Amino acid sequence: MQYKLFLLAILYTFVFSQSNAQYKKPVVKYIPIPNEGVQQNTTTVTKTDTVSSTSSKITQKSKQLIASNLPANSKIKLDTAKGYSHVPLAGEKSYFGEKTDFVNDFVRKYMELHNRTLSSVQSNSATPFSVIDDVLEQKKMPKELKYLAVIESALNHTAVSHAGAVGPWQLMETTARMMGLTVNRKKDERTDWYKSTNAATKYLDLLYSQLNDWLLVIAAYNSGPTPVQRAIDLTGSHNFWDIKEYLPRETQGHVLAFIATASIFENLSKFINLGSVPLDFNFGKDEEPLPVENFEKPGTTTTKIPTAGVTGTTTKKGTFTEEEMKNMVIIPINEPIVLDLLAQEISADKKQLQQWNVDYELFVYKKYSSPVYNLHIPKEKLDIFLQKKQMLTKKSKSYLEQK
Repeated sequence: MQYKLFLLAILYTFVFSQSNAQYKKPVVKYIPIPNEGVQQNTTTVTKTDTVSSTSSKITQKSKQLIASNLPANSKIKLDTAKGYSHVPLAGEKSYFGEKTDFVNDFVRKYMELHNRTLSSVQSNSATPFSVIDDVLEQKKMPKELKYLAVIESALNHTAVSHAGAVGPWQLMETTARMMGLTVNRKKDERTDWYKSTNAATKYLDLLYSQLNDWLLVIAAYNSGPTPVQRAIDLTGSHNFWDIKEYLPRETQGHVLAFIATASIFENLSKFINLGSVPLDFNFGKDEEPLPVENFEKPGTTTTKIPTAGVTGTTTKKGTFTEEEMKNMVIIPINEPIVLDLLAQEISADKKQLQQWNVDYELFVYKKYSSPVYNLHIPKEKLDIFLQKKQMLTKKSKSYLEQK
């Protein structure tokens, strides 16, 4: 009996040491590069996973082990007869609550900054989406889940990450085998649209069976279930916004990118080729989208704002009031500074800083289109900011590296 328990313990440790590679894999940054085409990476996958690909028993055992590593089911009311809750999109106040405006602003900026890549994906999405939609429909899963493949690989079925994640769903070898795919030197089914989609949705379903919220599932798909469980344990909450700051920084950005991408393709697709969302567009689900012919692309007129050390910097007219423009200054920064720390050190209103820098989180999550961010701060705080800039940058870097 003791011998059997010893063998089980070894199996448990081995499977998790292999599967953790999926959880720690870096995200393939396709969407965050708006000025480049879709990456076509055909690098040969190095096969280092030694888990047998022929044993269905290992697959079932692995599923159980993954499930045991996830938090207990949260009691969230399902709103469909299919057994799944819906995927929340921008404008849903009933879901996002006080974060609604933040999400809407994030989606606007995301579209503007990543418009080129979004347009490329849109023009090449017919066949991939057709395959994914069929699988999702068969399994009665939300259609919006297909946009996870967009932020994972920009719908590139040959995409390969530095960590060895392969295919449109960026599956690691161990996870792929757990979900029933064949991965060996002769054959890699992670590049097969139909088979990899089946495997990815199987994994998403497994995560959902434990988390019961799609934003938490997207987070767990990126970082693995352990960081999500840890954040839930720390906060006692199953709400993404409550646990957000306790998740890895890359994972926080991944979830926001998913919300933005799903919202854009579902409700704003007609505006992708136009480059941005109309300023008066209503994100509410019950509102009809504005007709394209009534759209005037914002930003054709610009207004100068005082800039520290930079000449000719402009911002879109209508973004700020005249009073705000009189009282702000722009500081170019090439490394993110934590807003909480900034507000505290220069005695500024954090809410005001957030309102003046609505796309700042894109920069923090390394999803900004430029290596330089024009940080808006109160003009009266310029001197103290310049005095503390080096310290703020150093402390912020140390904090963010731990995320």
